[in-house]
Amino acid sequence: EMCGWPRPILTDSGGFQAYSLIRQNATYGRLTNNGITFQPDGAGRKFQLTPEKCIQLQMSYGADILMCLDDCTHVDDAPDIQHESVRRTIAWAVRCRQEYDRLVKEKKLGESERPLLFGVIQGGGSETLRSECAEALLAIGFDGFGYGGWPLDADGELLTDMLAYTRQLVPMDYPMHALGVGHPVSIATCAAMGYGIFDSALPTRDARRGRLYTFTSANVQPVAQRSDWFRFLYITDDKYIKAREPIDEHCDCLTCRNYSRGYLNHLYRANDATFMRLATIHNLRFMARLMEIIDQVHRP
Repeated sequence: EMCGWPRPILTDSGGFQAYSLIRQNATYGRLTNNGITFQPDGAGRKFQLTPEKCIQLQMSYGADILMCLDDCTHVDDAPDIQHESVRRTIAWAVRCRQEYDRLVKEKKLGESERPLLFGVIQGGGSETLRSECAEALLAIGFDGFGYGGWPLDADGELLTDMLAYTRQLVPMDYPMHALGVGHPVSIATCAAMGYGIFDSALPTRDARRGRLYTFTSANVQPVAQRSDWFRFLYITDDKYIKAREPIDEHCDCLTCRNYSRGYLNHLYRANDATFMRLATIHNLRFMARLMEIIDQVHRP
């Protein structure tokens, strides 16, 4: 209600944030069987995130979909790290489920009132570990599942084969979330596999840096593993200094309905914060339009 968003809200567990902080700089904290302890640079105190605390926090936010705490890895991590990640992810999933059930009972939430709970499938690049993790999480029982772990290889390419394999481990009537997938082509590719939920900072980060998204035609058809249906528009280029047309003439966002490429170029060069707001509005609307099209294509 506070933010005026009358639609479902999904909250993440914090596992990926811990991965980003701790695995890249061990001085920021550590992962143990009990949970995650981290102290970001400059923080005055340590933060402790256990599976139970993770669920408590997400429930307190009033989220509609909660994610279990998981031990995130990169596909290139050593086998022993992947094994430990799967073992810990399953153990944490059990604890998350138990705390979730306790809170649902305590709050007397009915079937139509309770938030959904998703488990996260880890296993790196190992089909065996992915299968082991998925089987265990299905046995615990969740409303949906997420593809866990960094979804790109060392070259920044989407791990298409492993994403497809992991989706096949879960019955198609369960919703699946491709965690961290946000490039338009990657989303179209994963949607064709059966994923229906995505999250990424990429569209908003690109917007702030002047990389805007546009479709190549009014009646575009997103195609998996092809990029000819959309293009990047680098608004900072000199050729847009006096351009009068909008970012995308087919877009109905506030930015495209009211402002020209030339004006956005000016705002960027003037280091005006308004640019970041207007650019972000456009890229978010592009992503919403993309999902609307994908939903029409893949709707049963």
